[in-house]
Amino acid sequence: MDWLLIVALIVGGVGLVLWLRASKIRRETALPRGRVVYADTGSWNRCTRPLFSDRYRLTGKPDYLVCTPEGLIPVEVKSGQAPVRPHQAHVLQLAAYCLLVEDQETRRPPYGMIKYDDRAFEVDYTPALRTELLTTLGAMRRHLYADDVNRSHHEPARCQGCGYRERCDRRLV
Repeated sequence: MDWLLIVALIVGGVGLVLWLRASKIRRETALPRGRVVYADTGSWNRCTRPLFSDRYRLTGKPDYLVCTPEGLIPVEVKSGQAPVRPHQAHVLQLAAYCLLVEDQETRRPPYGMIKYDDRAFEVDYTPALRTELLTTLGAMRRHLYADDVNRSHHEPARCQGCGYRERCDRRLV
């Protein structure tokens, strides 16, 4: 009889540890309520494969995918303090993950999340955002092999970190 009590305590203890770990991850990442079905944070699963769409010639690895009653929700985690509103590049990156989920699951995610250090944004995956993403992808593909492409920003810090900085005649720094 004592061994049953010991087994029950061990099983209960393991369950509690797993629950606490999941709760901690949810608090730290501000994940939506649901079951994490994909994680690309380096801490869980090093074998996580990227999402891929042959139709859109697109691949990507969101930080998390959470299965909720509303659908599969992509979550992208960014370092640093949150801006007043998410950076447009981050919104389009999240939209790309939404498009990949939509293509693979044949169910459109209603939204995605961008989590900064101090705040999370829920970004609606609207038809307008989807169209903006597809337009941006088309423009990127058209410019991929161009001899000359105009700089698309006025941010010296971006130029400072660019790998093409030394060869660019439009650099800001």
